[in-house]
Amino acid sequence: MQRLSDPPYMKFPFEVGAGGPKISGRGAHVREQIEQVLFTNPGERVFRPEFGAGVRALIFDPNNASLRELARERLTSSLSDALQGEVDPKTLKVTFPEIEAGEEHKLKIVISYTLARIGHSEQQEFELT
Repeated sequence: MQRLSDPPYMKFPFEVGAGGPKISGRGAHVREQIEQVLFTNPGERVFRPEFGAGVRALIFDPNNASLRELARERLTSSLSDALQGEVDPKTLKVTFPEIEAGEEHKLKIVISYTLARIGHSEQQEFELT
């Protein structure tokens, strides 16, 4: 639900209804931006080849500490660039919770941050299989 103080953002993925383009509030907009970074492969955008983290490729890599650290650094860097002005960069934290036995085919990513202008902390969790 959009609050009155939130500026309207175009919803992603883009949708157009009878009244025009659908909009998102600030919190939803930040989550939509995070999803774009996570699920866009580097090089996929012609005019921004550095954009994206391509996390789907991580599912097929060994789930070990060195991979998680490399992925954490890549995600933090990509998200810092994409969320500039929306999220306080000092509060951006990417974690990979431990996977339970029998779920080695899953990748869980938790992204915590504080919205810069209003100081509201949020946490988003993504699970890839």
